[in-house]
Amino acid sequence: MSNESEADEAEQDAADETAADAESEQQTESEAEEEAEGLQRGDFIELDYTARTVEGGDLVDTTDPEVAEEEGVGEDQEFGPRTIVLGEGHVFDAVEEDILGSEVGDTGSVTVPAEEAFGEFDEDEVRTISADRIPEDDRYPGAHVDIDGEHGHINTIIGGRARVDFNHPLAGEDIEYDWEVLSEVEDREERAGALLDVFLDMDLEVWFETDTVEEEQLVESDDDDEDEAESEPEYEVVETEKETLYIEATPQLTMNQQWMMGKQQIAQQLTDLLDIDRIIVQEELGGGMGMMGGMGGMMGGMGGGGGDLEEALEDEDIDAEEIVDELEGAEE
Repeated sequence: MSNESEADEAEQDAADETAADAESEQQTESEAEEEAEGLQRGDFIELDYTARTVEGGDLVDTTDPEVAEEEGVGEDQEFGPRTIVLGEGHVFDAVEEDILGSEVGDTGSVTVPAEEAFGEFDEDEVRTISADRIPEDDRYPGAHVDIDGEHGHINTIIGGRARVDFNHPLAGEDIEYDWEVLSEVEDREERAGALLDVFLDMDLEVWFETDTVEEEQLVESDDDDEDEAESEPEYEVVETEKETLYIEATPQLTMNQQWMMGKQQIAQQLTDLLDIDRIIVQEELGGGMGMMGGMGGMMGGMGGGGGDLEEALEDEDIDAEEIVDELEGAEE
């Protein structure tokens, strides 16, 4: 074979290899596109579901009012579809994985193993304690008690000793979830309200506004590095637009334990999931809307609120001493 023929053959082999690589890459991209079809992590969906234990068929949870009525549970509760964000742990991982890639209107059923649901049953969590540690009204089999921060239920109580099971009541149970995706939630206010319901179990009024605010920004110097290191940093006041979520404060919100203990974490999740700049919680005062806690109801991302009252008055060019004099004069 001539050198020319060998070169032609090598060139053809290289061309074939390039074509094969291109075809393989196209197939990979096509497969990736197919995998990305349907509902994905980060999507807000309205979900209907009913969960029961696999072994006994006992109801664990449901959004269906008819199922709740049939089972005689939650007479003082409202049942209805739940809005969740896929990938945020609002339902068990196995349920999320089953929903991913599905479409609105799809249904499914998935079994969540005990270890991924409420944990395996642990014999060591069934302990004998002194009955004196239990309030007298709760000293009977089946009673739910809290001992040293642990929740349990009494199996038996004899004399001065009680046998208490500190396992979750559903420990060791596999759970079967039947689900249906009712819709994809696109409205921003519905999304915000749904998240607050997930976090706080409260229906709060919310709205979005784009606010123009003044902020200080560092002025970049044109001097060389040595001069810049020696000089004081300079700032200028600029106007910026802030995408803001407003939440109406209610007495129930201010007393909500989850809100009191975790408002900064909740604010961070809201800003991330809703793609906003800040959150302002407002309450109605004397027929008008005012920021909750003076100027302290504002949260930018996690960033908790503004300055104190004196600083706020200075920003508005108001003399606090004049206000005090006027109030004292009015009282006289």
